[in-house]
Amino acid sequence: MPQAIDRTDRLLLLALQADARLTTAQLAERVALSPSPCWRRVKALEAAGLIRGYHARLDPLRLGWGVTAFVHVMLENHHRDLGDRFEQAVRDLDRVIACHNVTGEYDYLLEVVAHDLREFGDFAREVLRALPGVKEINSSLSLREVKSGPALPVPAA
Repeated sequence: MPQAIDRTDRLLLLALQADARLTTAQLAERVALSPSPCWRRVKALEAAGLIRGYHARLDPLRLGWGVTAFVHVMLENHHRDLGDRFEQAVRDLDRVIACHNVTGEYDYLLEVVAHDLREFGDFAREVLRALPGVKEINSSLSLREVKSGPALPVPAA
């Protein structure tokens, strides 16, 4: 169930998504509050779980991650324990930057980074195929990023 938020909370969430480094004073100015009530509202949004954390967005290319691949994974069966073992193994792989349990022909969609195509190929063959219960993998390589970002739409009150 989505949590009900008012106009001010919506503005706070939008402003923090755009720049989480804003000081309380800067944030308060943007949403037309004084700093103390602004701080209390942000703390309430954090306590309610609407704000899960604050992160820096890193540039993958400047860090040498030249390949982004989307890997569909089909498991051998749908037993819960196998899914749990697969998910735990994926959590331990730093090159898998996102994992979703999905509907359709495949069971999971992974977003994987690698320095180059050879490295991705080795990772797919040696690591991904060896994960618990993997029956089949199918990969698509990103040619270029068109849109990316952690910002979610924040519904109006």
